[in-house]
Parts: sequence; C-alpha cells; structure tokens
Amino acid sequence: MARIIQCVPNFSEGRNKEVVEKIVDEIRKADEVKLLDYSMDKDHNRTVVTFIGEPEKVIEAAFNACKVASQLIDMRNHTGEHPRMGATDVIPLIPISDVTMEECVELSKRLGKRIGEELGISVYLYEKSATSPSRENLADVRRGQYEGMAEKLKQEGWEPDFGPRELNVRAGVTAVGARMPLVAFNVNLATDDINIARNIAKAIRASSGGFKYCKALGIEIKERNIVQVTMNMVDYTKTPLYRVFDVIEREAKRYGVNVIGSEIIGLVPMAAMIDVADYYLRLENFDYSQILEKRMME
Repeated sequence: MARIIQCVPNFSEGRNKEVVEKIVDEIRKADEVKLLDYSMDKDHNRTVVTFIGEPEKVIEAAFNACKVASQLIDMRNHTGEHPRMGATDVIPLIPISDVTMEECVELSKRLGKRIGEELGISVYLYEKSATSPSRENLADVRRGQYEGMAEKLKQEGWEPDFGPRELNVRAGVTAVGARMPLVAFNVNLATDDINIARNIAKAIRASSGGFKYCKALGIEIKERNIVQVTMNMVDYTKTPLYRVFDVIEREAKRYGVNVIGSEIIGLVPMAAMIDVADYYLRLENFDYSQILEKRMME
C-alpha cells in the first residue's frame, strides 16, 4: 500500500488570482504529489489548498508554497473576515494511507523547523503536534491575529516552537501540525444582523459549551448582504454535520431568520456526506458497500 498523507495549507489571499496561482504552481510541479483542490474566498480573503502524496514530497511542496506565499503576500495590507496570523496561516498534515499520526507529528516538526530557520518565520506547533496543552487549539494559537502577534511572541509561554521571537512583519506567523480530517462547513443566514450569527456560533462551538468537535464564528458576507456561521468540524465522526446544521436552523428560527444555504470549503470525506444523507432520508438497513464510487475505488 502506498504511503500517503494529505496537506491542507491555508493562505491569506483570496482575491488576487495571479498570486494564488503562483503559490499553487509550487504544488502542481512537485513530483509524487497530486493537487486535489483549491478554493478562493473573497470575503474571507483566504485560499484553502488540498493535496496528497508521498510524505517527504508533500512536506517539500508545502515548504515551497509557504516560501512563495511569504514573498508575494504582505500581511500588513491584509484584511478579511476569517481570523489569520500569517501569509501561510496554517499547514495541517493528515495521515491517509500507511502513515501513522505519530509520523505526521514528526513530519510537522521537520517542516516547522525548516520554515523557522530558512524563511525566518515564527512557527507554532498545534493540534497533535502541540508542545503544550495551550497550543493544541488553533484558535488559542491564533488569538490576537496578525496585529497582535508582535507582542504575543514576546509573552512568557508564547515563545514560538521554531523561528524568531520577532515578528516577520511581511509573512506573519505560521501554525504547523498533524490532525484528523477536518470539514470546513459554513451556514448562511437570511439576515445582515451580525449579532445573530455570533450568538448562534457561541451556542454551537465547543469553547462556549456547545458541540465538542465544533469551532464556530459569526461573520459578515458583505458581497451578499448576509451573515454566516463559519465552522471547522474537527471530528465529523463524533459531531456529524447534520446535528450542527439542525441546531443552527432551530436557533435561527428563534430570531425569525431562515437558513438560505450551506457550503463546504475544500474537500470533504465521503463518509461525512453519506451520514447526512442517511440521517435526512431515514435510510433503513443502508450499508456503505452500496455506494457505487466506493465499490469502484475498491
């Protein structure tokens, strides 16, 4: 069986296609690496890239993409709805085939060390790679965002795992880590009242007493004059998408607001979507072996 890992770097540029293409080209041209998807979001001003391949080749491609991003993206000029702290904001590594989580942790440390030493970018290790409990949650690492990182890097307990304690003012800070597959899931509401989205996000996210494996924020989608509950579902097997969607819909109705749609950013595991179909269709005696594409892949 081939050794395969997945990498899903997030870059703080979602409006300039020329810049994004130059970053993505570093992944396209890498040997033994397959670019699966990349999506630009103007409101978030962020691009999410997904690629897979042989572990050593993947971390090489990730480093090269991070290097180009640090040359083309100036964080001093960046604005967007999504929290961010660096040109390459986060680089997660996910085990896919014949690779353990422990191996991905070691790969993340090697990648982080190289980014810190060769690019002069401060790096925090997060999730399974975190060097302390306070760094496991990406939201905690990113708190303060780019504008607060110069001061944060100097604080006791927040020295970077790799790289300088002085902020690279152009490239900012990067988080690198190993984690489970994540689903970026957003729900759009038929209102422009940001407080409604924020209240719903607070009700469902783990840090406020909601679903354990859900991270959520309320943001504005100014282009459409609506608001959105934007989420990272960090373990869809334990907190399924349909359960969170149902609660958002019920909470929205309390404010007299309808859900007008939802979206997946980047790629999503097939099992996550099958769980949704199974729940809403109330399938009886359904088995995953009935999925045509699953049989074809086998």
